[in-house]
Amino acid sequence: MEIASKGQLRLAFLRWAIVTVPFILLLGFASGRLFPSGDASDWYLALVKPADTPPGWVFPVAWATIYVLLGLALAMIVNARGSRLRRPALILFAVQMVANLAWSPLFFGYHQVSAALILIVVIFVLALATTFVFARIRKGAAWLLVPYLAWLCVAGLLNYKIDRMNPNAETLVPASSGPQMAI
Repeated sequence: MEIASKGQLRLAFLRWAIVTVPFILLLGFASGRLFPSGDASDWYLALVKPADTPPGWVFPVAWATIYVLLGLALAMIVNARGSRLRRPALILFAVQMVANLAWSPLFFGYHQVSAALILIVVIFVLALATTFVFARIRKGAAWLLVPYLAWLCVAGLLNYKIDRMNPNAETLVPASSGPQMAI
């Protein structure tokens, strides 16, 4: 049995990253485009928002950065073929990713601010569990998830404040008739 060199391992990681990073970015972009979001959403613009709400441009920049980091972390774990925790880690990552992708349609598309708050707590718990499992396989992959965890805290706090400031959020503007992205 031959052991791979560091260069071979790096190359294998890069091959995976070329697939996982665009894939995660595409999923995030698609989720965000299903319904008008941020400043493109009349409903969101009508909400009362806390004074500490970041400017609109911060959200796509933050999420694009986070999705790149998630894709890199995923590539590290996919490439960790010898780990017995690899499969559970990938399943946990997929579950938290599905939950993550459901948040934007729930919040922006269906205007379910309270349900979105519950979902973001679930996402955080799943992402934290994913981080701990990733750490047992590749510490670097876990560190790549730390900005995601931090952003989930910011987004969760913002979601909480919007929920409290807009008890009638669901009725501000009628929900969209359907998705804005044609497939």
